[in-house]
Parts: sequence; structure tokens; C-alpha cells
Amino acid sequence: MTLSTRLRPALAAVGAAALVASLAGCGTDAAATNAREADPSAISQDRCDENKAAGTITYMSGYYWQASASILEVIAADKLGYFDDLCLDVKLQPGPGDTSQNAKLLAAGQVQITPLSEQDVITSNINDLDITGISSYSNAGLDILMTSPDVTDLSELKGKKLGQKGWLPMGVAAMLGKAGLASDDVEQVKVGYDPSILPRGQVDALTGFISNEPNQLEAAGEDVKVWEPKEFGVPGSLGAMAVNPAFAAEHPTAVEDFLRASFRAFQYCAESAHVDACIGYQHDVAGAESDAEHETAVWTTEAAVVADNPLPGKFGSVDLDNVKALAADVTTYLGMDVDGDQATSWFDGSFADAVVDDSGAVIWPAP
Repeated sequence: MTLSTRLRPALAAVGAAALVASLAGCGTDAAATNAREADPSAISQDRCDENKAAGTITYMSGYYWQASASILEVIAADKLGYFDDLCLDVKLQPGPGDTSQNAKLLAAGQVQITPLSEQDVITSNINDLDITGISSYSNAGLDILMTSPDVTDLSELKGKKLGQKGWLPMGVAAMLGKAGLASDDVEQVKVGYDPSILPRGQVDALTGFISNEPNQLEAAGEDVKVWEPKEFGVPGSLGAMAVNPAFAAEHPTAVEDFLRASFRAFQYCAESAHVDACIGYQHDVAGAESDAEHETAVWTTEAAVVADNPLPGKFGSVDLDNVKALAADVTTYLGMDVDGDQATSWFDGSFADAVVDDSGAVIWPAP
């Protein structure tokens, strides 16, 4: 499908289906967001004491302060006072976009919680980094492939030039495999971050992220076709979080309540009426680097992907069948042999499951 038909989901869809029920009792008036007193009704004194005992929880973002799922809602949870409500002392630290560094810092205990895709959790553990995946918003990933609109089947890329940023994303490799192409059936070239090389004809296909390059090209008036791995049955994850397992074992209520605050903020920011306020919170921490139009497009696109591709279980949980499917692709496309059952041992969905009820609503106040 072309960009114009794929990337214009009505923002109302973000609050549709399961999210509608979860947002029903969870919104916080935007006028009462900053520098307000903690809500003592949000948590019992005993649980408050447990969370305070966790000390400072360092959260490192995935890519600086981009308004992506797993970043924007954590910023918003801090600005809205949700962490304070739950007696959590959360330190926000920007990440450089190198997930391997996030994983290393997490395993070393220098960071307690960070966004890491389910694939990254698997490959990190294979490489002897002890980390635990604890949540995800969707089994649809962000990696995509773009081509000119006249490409009707990916098999047409055989012998053509494919631009990538230094590696071929596993989800894209799996999608090409589903179309009957091996990685060496296309000429892979390393390119920079200017997506206009695709409509200029410098490459025949270009990797990217659903919430980034397609939006840039649409804004520039360029029409491209976006190929999403999920449409080929390829597993992924969006907005996934991981934790240091020793910290989680010692402070389980703090991990639960970090997710509780973050999930509540995600659902708040997903409501169209609150998007501008949440992008404002992002600007507060990103400063001059923040482009409101771009960040809004990133957030609304990713929130729409979550709404359009809900998990088979609870909101924010871990789908172990998806983990097994990812493990199979890690073996096939990354050459890292891993058993599906072994891969599931590196995930614990109990923290996320504990903070969301069966309707998808975040449980607030905390038990």
C-alpha cells in the first residue's frame, strides 16, 4: 500500500478498542501536572515504604528524548507526578541510540530499567548479559522497508540496490525471506539518514522506521510504498522494557509501579486531547533539539501502531509465543542459535500483568 493510505490513521483510533476502557478512569487534568503534591491515596504507606527502599531508579531512554513509545510516556509519568504518587525516585537519563550499551549498563546495575526490544533482550542474554524483558505494547515492530510505489512484490528487488544503515534489520531480512529473497539476492549498500535518496533513485529500497522516514517523505510530498514485516507474519515488538534482574528480585513493587505509572502515562498521552501537552513535556527535557511537528508525528504514528496491533493478552504484557517466534528468527537470520523455551526464560510478564486488569485498564490506586 502507498504511504498516503498507510500512514494517515485517524488519531481517534489511538483511543479505540482496548485503550478506550483503559483510559476511562485514568486521565489527569493537564492543569494539575507540574510541581503538584503527591497523591497519598495512590499507594498504601507500606507499599510506599517498599518503593522508597528501592532508592534511585535510573531509567535510560532508547534514543535521547525522542517522542517514541517507551520514552515519551516515561517523561510524561515524571511530569504528571505519577512516579511521586507511587513513592518512586526515578532519574531520567538519555540513551545514545546504541542498544548494546543500554544492555551492558543494565546488566551491570548502572541502569535499572531501559527500553530494549524483545529481540535485543534475547541477543543480549545469548551474549551473556543477564537482563530480563518485562513488557511490550505490541508484537508489531518499527522496522520497515520502503520502495517506489510501482513495486508490487518484494521479489522484484532481486538484483536491485537496498540502502541500510550499516545492518539489515532482522525483521526486514525475515520479510525478504518470506518473499523468497536471501540477503545476498539484493545489493546492500550502507547509506546515511537522508531518506530522499529513495525517491531520487539512488537506491531501489531503503530501510527505516515506520514513525520516522515515511513521515519525513510524506511531509516532503514524496510518495513511497511502505512494507511492514508484520504484514508478512514476521514477529517484532514495540515499546518493550527490560530490567536488571537483581534489582527486580529485590524490589518487585518498585518495578511493578514503574510500569504502572508508565502505562498510565502512555494511555493519557494516547488520548488526542493530551498529545500536545505530552509533546510539551518532551520539549521540556529535549530543549531546542525538539521539533514539535516531527515529535508529534513520531508519537501519534507509534501510538496508532499499538492501538491497531494489540497484544493477544493484557495491555503492556509479554507474549511468550511472540518471544519464541523471535528466537526462531534470531537463529535463522542472525545465526545465533537459541531455543525458544530458553528465550522465554529471559522474560517475566508478571510485573506488567500485575498493574493492568483484564479490560486493559491500569489499576490505580496501587494495591
